[in-house]
Amino acid sequence: MKRHEAREKALQVLFQLDNTDLTVEEAMGHIKGQPTNAFYEKIVNGTAEHLEEIDATLEQHLEKWSLARLPKIERTVLRLAVYELLYMPETPKRVVLNEAIELCKTFGDDSSSKFVNGVLSKFTEQE
Repeated sequence: MKRHEAREKALQVLFQLDNTDLTVEEAMGHIKGQPTNAFYEKIVNGTAEHLEEIDATLEQHLEKWSLARLPKIERTVLRLAVYELLYMPETPKRVVLNEAIELCKTFGDDSSSKFVNGVLSKFTEQE
């Protein structure tokens, strides 16, 4: 599984976990397709484990928005990207931003990618 595919599947798992009672393992079980790999498992489990810290960090970078007001897809993409930015410094920031934008183009609406790009750009400039 390539990293882009791993991020797509991770996004689907994290999307399921948002406001449900599913466990990470149950949500991962619902995603069909290729076998998983270590990168996929790391970003899913890491994002879920650090969700409170990620959300607190995101709240600081959202202007005139609250995390609860964001559409679910944007919120999930941002959480996944912020996990990588904070906890996986070996991944270049530019790659994380590009991947987040591509995920939004695939799963979001026309404005999703622009919004996520704006939030993450400000986030990376301040780090």
